[in-house]
Amino acid sequence: MQVAAIFGDGSVGLTEQPDLKPEEDYVLVKVVYAATCTEYKYLAAQPTDGKADEVARVGFGHEAVGEVVEVAQPGQVKVGDRVVVMWVNGCGNCAMCDSGEVSHCPNLGQMPPGSSPKYAQYVLQKDLFCKPIPDDISFKHAAAALCGMGPSFEAMDLMQLNAFDTVLITGMGPVGLGGVINASYLGARIIAVEGVPYRVNLAKELGAEVVLDPADDDLLEKIKALTGGVGVDKAVDCSAAAAAQRLCVEAVRTKGQVGFPGEGGDFTIDTLRELGNRGLTLRGNKTMNFHSMPRLMDVIRASADKMDKYLSHTFPMSRVQDVWELQATGACGKVLLDPWG
Repeated sequence: MQVAAIFGDGSVGLTEQPDLKPEEDYVLVKVVYAATCTEYKYLAAQPTDGKADEVARVGFGHEAVGEVVEVAQPGQVKVGDRVVVMWVNGCGNCAMCDSGEVSHCPNLGQMPPGSSPKYAQYVLQKDLFCKPIPDDISFKHAAAALCGMGPSFEAMDLMQLNAFDTVLITGMGPVGLGGVINASYLGARIIAVEGVPYRVNLAKELGAEVVLDPADDDLLEKIKALTGGVGVDKAVDCSAAAAAQRLCVEAVRTKGQVGFPGEGGDFTIDTLRELGNRGLTLRGNKTMNFHSMPRLMDVIRASADKMDKYLSHTFPMSRVQDVWELQATGACGKVLLDPWG
């Protein structure tokens, strides 16, 4: 089968890898779409001291949707099922996995020998972590139910975001744009922060009332002005930038909540002034609770017109390098790869 690879000269393309065979509770899924995340950062980091035909690295991607084509034993899914292949791969036996909080599994990352990441024509995954796609939702739209919309969905769910709230969302990459869709579905008023023109415009199309420039020296004052001087009710950082995370804490009202889905950032909290005196609640999550998948599918179903804008580009997997170069510019939403195109 073909998988994405970086070669010795720094170029990105496809290479052949051994076919996969499911064992025990793993199933084999034919990938219809692999969704891209932050893998593009490898392009700049890869040294170019080898030859074009030498594979320097394989193993990219963690988001996929597809069809189950082979199972080792009867289980949660069967051949022919359309599934979201969840990016995490916990043990499936601990309290965290049982409760749906698989991203907090103490054994996170267990993988069977020979299994592949998601920039591939086929992947292996535990049947427990392959979630059915409703018949009325396309493979393409279902691909948003992973790192695109999942992290912000969980953050907003934990904070019980609702139509009475004004929410600040910092960073309009794929996670932040997915957050705009989630917040819009819930009826919240949305203030976004983003500097890339393409994503500024896309955030507005998806439901943001206003998108502010992170480089604006009066950014906090403008957020306060938009909320009558009080501050937003809730804030979600989707930028993984310390300055934006700091802004979320400063921009939220007294007794407000701040969500930190995903990665990155290192900033200082004054536990007396901010957590004590202001009574803030800070919440962290990595991705969504797996038991919430049917509710996220409801959001995707009701937001079909926005999905087509959010999932801005689809490329054949052979054009991985073009995809990564596009992502580095920020001039895109969530980008999908077709392993068979």
